Amino acid sequence: MSKQILKSNKDQAEVTSSEDAIFDDIRPCRDDEAQEQLQIIANDESLVNGIVKLRYPILHKYLGPLIRYKVRSFIKSTVNNVHSIQDFQQLVAKAVVNMMNTTTDGVEFKGFDGFDPKKGYLFISNHRDISLDPTFVDFALHSNGFETVRIAMGDNLLKMPAANALMRLNKSFIVKRSINSMREKLKEINHLSQYIGLSMQEQHSIWIAQREGRAKDGYDRTEEAVLKMIYMYGRSKGLSFTEYMSSLNIVPVSITYEFDPNDLQKAHELHERALHDGKYQKSEFEDIKSIVKGIKGYKGRVCVIAGEPITSGFSTPTELAALIDKFIYSNYAFYPSVLIAAHKLGIAPNSAMENVKSEEIIKFMDRINAYPQELQERILQMYAAPYVSNQRVQKGEFDFVPIADPAEVPAEAAPSPAPDDAGADADSEAAPAAPAAETKA
Repeated sequence: MSKQILKSNKDQAEVTSSEDAIFDDIRPCRDDEAQEQLQIIANDESLVNGIVKLRYPILHKYLGPLIRYKVRSFIKSTVNNVHSIQDFQQLVAKAVVNMMNTTTDGVEFKGFDGFDPKKGYLFISNHRDISLDPTFVDFALHSNGFETVRIAMGDNLLKMPAANALMRLNKSFIVKRSINSMREKLKEINHLSQYIGLSMQEQHSIWIAQREGRAKDGYDRTEEAVLKMIYMYGRSKGLSFTEYMSSLNIVPVSITYEFDPNDLQKAHELHERALHDGKYQKSEFEDIKSIVKGIKGYKGRVCVIAGEPITSGFSTPTELAALIDKFIYSNYAFYPSVLIAAHKLGIAPNSAMENVKSEEIIKFMDRINAYPQELQERILQMYAAPYVSNQRVQKGEFDFVPIADPAEVPAEAAPSPAPDDAGADADSEAAPAAPAAETKA
């Protein structure tokens, strides 16, 4: 298997760089390709129409052609001044600053100032928002003078040409999740693992979500399949799981949003799955809408904390996953939304509310009460989940066994995370789960 992993199907030449042509199907675009991708964005009428409707929801009905012309002209003039990936990411950084100023009450970054600029790091974070999770990691690194990361991005998000171009310009590489053949899926997993491994050897940092699909129920849990996928390249080189994974400078990242702009949509999907035996059919551009809502929606306060690289203390995927989870659970920010929800469900004691102001209670409960009654308890559970997970860490119980549905478990039972299919969706940037027989460490 190792020879198959390390050889190109085209010419059987040894692959030694992430820049090899064998990775053209998944890699980010390069500087010399930037203008081509930017022109795709500039000429995408669906993007122009989407911006017009979002920015001018009423005015576009009366002055649509004029506004579209102005938006189209602005996009073209902007992209004509971009000549490299770095130029593009400077634009992204400005947009992120504007997003933080207009949709949050402040973003706190911790632990991002002590990295070695000569090393590559593998950032593994919990997964709550499709685009913002890696964006905040990128911004923290950029603000501290470090190179930004290569981002693992699911191919289901690339249905629109403009979205595809935007993500490739922002250093995203593709995780092919839409493949059904087991043989082809294994081939692509090997391909992906090799790309990540070679990128790390070249000191490129990587971001990947801890799981396939956002944790809609609020219970973040590292999927061992993601870790096994990453290890496949190390195994092809004859390294043990501990040896290879220790060499990757794995940095756990805990991300907390005081308010989730997509909380109602997530709860609706979970509700529909519960009613239809776990099945849920997404609309064509539902993921894109979630991205837009995540960016434009109010998030309250946000906290992003990076840990020290994990280089020891594990010998199996289970043990490494537990270390990542322990860090994430231990570093949640206990915003009022977390404490109020946990208290309302009878999970948190009265003492947890001592420093919560009455106006914060009113603000949060007004949000909850505005939602359909059949979804309110599920949304409360979503917000309370970090408190439950943190409490289990305090008790030394962080190696979780998933249960059928946290919503069915009484609050006092401190439920564990839902199974992969209960919270997983088609918006993940995480890697696809590999066949168990092929990914044993």
